[in-house]
Amino acid sequence: MTQFYSQEGIVSPATILIALPNTVTDVRTQERDGYTAVQLAAFEKSIKNTSKAVLGHTGGKAFETTKEFRVEETELKKGDTIAVNIFTPGEIISATGISKGKGFQGVVKRHGFKGGPRSHGQKHSEREPGSIGGGLRSRVPQGMRMAGRMGGDRITVRNLTVLAVDTENGFLLVKGAVPGKRGDSIEIRSV
Repeated sequence: MTQFYSQEGIVSPATILIALPNTVTDVRTQERDGYTAVQLAAFEKSIKNTSKAVLGHTGGKAFETTKEFRVEETELKKGDTIAVNIFTPGEIISATGISKGKGFQGVVKRHGFKGGPRSHGQKHSEREPGSIGGGLRSRVPQGMRMAGRMGGDRITVRNLTVLAVDTENGFLLVKGAVPGKRGDSIEIRSV
């Protein structure tokens, strides 16, 4: 993340996204497939460990990720490239990615529990969950909020504003934060 100064001198928190060109590997049609969609692939890789079936589908190129997006109608054809210049400054977008994994966490960090008081004879129970309501049953109710693994979920952040577009270097400057750590791939959609 960084700061972005507008022409009026207003500073905004911003995230720099590297928007590599995406290649159209297939176009699904209503007549052939029963729905309309565009299949995009990104991050070219070595073709050494790629099967011939995949190479035939992608036109002899190997990609790290392939994703299909449903659309109403499209004029794209197989082999076309989508670059960062489809976005304009001021446009509202949504970003979807996998959030940072935080490992095994307690109830205070994971669910925002208050914890117990330090007084009244409690020695080491400030961050413990307390009672889980065991009356009239001999099991833990489903969905009980407890300690456990936190993060690593698919998150969508909506209503992000595009601050600037650098078509020469393939950078997209977005106001605010996006989910995931450095190097993760993010899906960006126009709202």
